[in-house]
Amino acid sequence: MAPGALAQVLRKIPNLPNENLLVGYDTSDDACVYRISDELALVQTVDFFPPMVDDPFQFGQIAAANALSDVYAMGGQPTHAMNLLCFPECLDLEIAAEILAGGADKVREAGCTIAGGHSINDKEPKYGLCVSGFVDPRKMLTNSAVKPGDCLVLTKPIGTGILTTAAKGGLLTPEEERSMVDTMRTLNRAASLCAQGLPVHACTDITGFGLAGHLCEMAQGSQTSIYLEAGTVPVLPGVLQWARMGMIPAGAYRNRKYFGPRVKVADTVPTELSDAVFDPQTSGGLLFSLPEPEAKDLLARLQDANVPAAVIGYASTFDGISVHVV
Repeated sequence: MAPGALAQVLRKIPNLPNENLLVGYDTSDDACVYRISDELALVQTVDFFPPMVDDPFQFGQIAAANALSDVYAMGGQPTHAMNLLCFPECLDLEIAAEILAGGADKVREAGCTIAGGHSINDKEPKYGLCVSGFVDPRKMLTNSAVKPGDCLVLTKPIGTGILTTAAKGGLLTPEEERSMVDTMRTLNRAASLCAQGLPVHACTDITGFGLAGHLCEMAQGSQTSIYLEAGTVPVLPGVLQWARMGMIPAGAYRNRKYFGPRVKVADTVPTELSDAVFDPQTSGGLLFSLPEPEAKDLLARLQDANVPAAVIGYASTFDGISVHVV
């Protein structure tokens, strides 16, 4: 759903307060966190969507990596998951088997166990996971604790929404398609492990609200302003070219409409790069907020682990604008 529509719906939902619910949906965080003891908390999330690639095994990998990412974004370790599958009766059951096999491949890579699931008939295939994991509540990460002076480190290039839009028309080169699929099916496990032991103040993963939208949530939850240095943001091969040609998904326009009033884009930022910043991502990278000296340490660790990453901006005291794109 579009972020504006989702916000309107959530306003009407009554809720029962629970002192053990450390993180709920009120902060637009990546997963909920429920305290079991002073040393242990349960992390839970759910995510599923229709295919964005033709290959069913790759689709399963991407959907699973995307769902698992929410637990990593909270600083947790996923332990078990349940499949969610919507499938048309008109399609060969072997396709469903391939989707589930792709999901299981990534779940195993995460050191996680498939514990069951649920399936229904639907007009369009959809797949994802309900994932559970654990975290020490004293070490959990949220998206709302950014501190002024923090650097922002992003661990995957952006542009998957633009590329999948171009792919629907069969326009991508083999290299562009390969890099798009590879980044979407890459787990954020290694990036999460690299950050352990460092004074990370906040973390989120970049998904449907785009880089600008998730930065807005971080800034608003932390009462800070974030300066995004657009020229430092890594983008996938072909993204800016296809953006210039108008291959912009509808979700990017919805993100711009909802988050745009809180985002100030400098006139010097090229239109195609601005479009990429609002582009909805599938299975995007982790975005860490931490002090500058430790951000350099994190970059070194990520480089040693062969995880692509870059410092893309910094946080300051709130100046009336959530995100400045400069």
